[in-house]
Amino acid sequence: MANAFALTQPTAVHDGTGVAHRQTEENDKDFFQVRDGVKFAGTHLIIDVYGGSRLDDLDHVEAALRKAVTAADATLLHIHLHHFTPNGGISGVAVLAESHISIHTWPECGYAALDVFMCGAANPHATIEILREAFEPDRIALEEHLRGRGL
Repeated sequence: MANAFALTQPTAVHDGTGVAHRQTEENDKDFFQVRDGVKFAGTHLIIDVYGGSRLDDLDHVEAALRKAVTAADATLLHIHLHHFTPNGGISGVAVLAESHISIHTWPECGYAALDVFMCGAANPHATIEILREAFEPDRIALEEHLRGRGL
């Protein structure tokens, strides 16, 4: 598991009112991480779902994203999903305090492309099993990128 490195400079938190507040150590979940001696901003998972099901079910996709956010111990700010016709594909994003989870589905092919990008104390890898349970794919391909590597 990655070690956390707290920012030493004061940072601002925006509460949606347009007013920036000084972030304090006790509520600071937005910090850089260090893994194997390399400092980085966050972990970005590129997830491909092959042979998945229920990729055209808007309510199911939303529930899966919400469950993934909870499993990752992330903070949900907003979910926006769009259901396309006639193929039933879904595109959308769960906006997180720690970054985002995006999804684009092609139900006619059983395929979904997801980006899971999280910084701070959130655990993006915890989303993988949730997605596996939700979409019951034949297989999942995963790539990991450390964003802001070497800061």
